[in-house]
Amino acid sequence: MLNCHAMNSIRYTFKGGHAVEPDLTPISLQESFCFSCSPEVPCFNECCRDLNQFLTPYDILRLKNHLRLSSGQFLRKYTSWHTGPESGLPIVTLKPNDPHKLTCPFVTDTGCRVYENRPSSCRTYPLMRAATRSRTTGEMTAQFMVLRESHCLGFKEGKTRTLRQWIDEQGLAVYNENNDQLMQIISLKNRLIPGPLDITSSHLFNTALYDLDNFRSQIQKNGLLDNFPINSRIMDAALKDDVALLDLGMKWIKWVLFDQN
Repeated sequence: MLNCHAMNSIRYTFKGGHAVEPDLTPISLQESFCFSCSPEVPCFNECCRDLNQFLTPYDILRLKNHLRLSSGQFLRKYTSWHTGPESGLPIVTLKPNDPHKLTCPFVTDTGCRVYENRPSSCRTYPLMRAATRSRTTGEMTAQFMVLRESHCLGFKEGKTRTLRQWIDEQGLAVYNENNDQLMQIISLKNRLIPGPLDITSSHLFNTALYDLDNFRSQIQKNGLLDNFPINSRIMDAALKDDVALLDLGMKWIKWVLFDQN
């Protein structure tokens, strides 16, 4: 199962009317690569254009809190909704500023204005991460690849570090952990419910994973989770903390849509 959210920044170049495959090189945790991204690099901010940016639930959690918006406000202002052609699940993409250049709404001349809470695909670049889950053990296995694109000049200079150091520097571990939970849900859905979700199921999925403030309100005001077998301490923690609430939402979706505890 491929973690598609690591693939958002790929741009295909064209020769003779045909797309040229990007240069991808597998890399292990101990292997090193040289890369730099800063205003001194001539292509600075180029990867923030020609945007096709998927957002994961954890991406949205971090971004909406950074901007001090509710999840509903953030979704309305900065995102578009689609249905995944393979998964049939709702997909959220970042709405570009410029309809022609497809520029990220958070990029400025001096860089990213949400840098501390930038999405996982931005943190991962110039790498890609593919995650697979064993059907027998449930264990997640990740493979990283170095992505070299023609527009990116960051490989020509900069600091050399191992993949493990890059993951630590970019704060990727918590993003990968949350995104892997989403991958488990996608895997369950593809196995148990082929095709698009019905309207009610799609709404529940959107609310529990992407619209967290509405999810919290539905729990408190309308008893949305009254029939869900959950420890009261976990519920109390979730109502106070967005990360705990997202974790609860993912568990609830697996239970209510796929009958999985």
